Amino acid sequence: MIALVATFGLIGQIANACTAPERPFLPERSEDVREYADLLRSDFEGYIADIQEYFRCLDAERQRAFQEAREVSEDYGRLVELLE
Repeated sequence: MIALVATFGLIGQIANACTAPERPFLPERSEDVREYADLLRSDFEGYIADIQEYFRCLDAERQRAFQEAREVSEDYGRLVELLE
């Protein structure tokens, strides 16, 4: 039973994992930059939006982890009391 709960907990953590966006590609040749300017601009703007979402995800995960740590600490305190 404990293994099953641990497995579901791990799956939940994986599902909530924050994924960093890929850095946009910038060609070295200025001719390529000019030729693909619209596509490159779109890629960079998409990255900026995605990285902001990534930062929000990290902030939320940090808050979740602190809350979980607080709850586990309280559970541990109850365990110690029961064992004394």
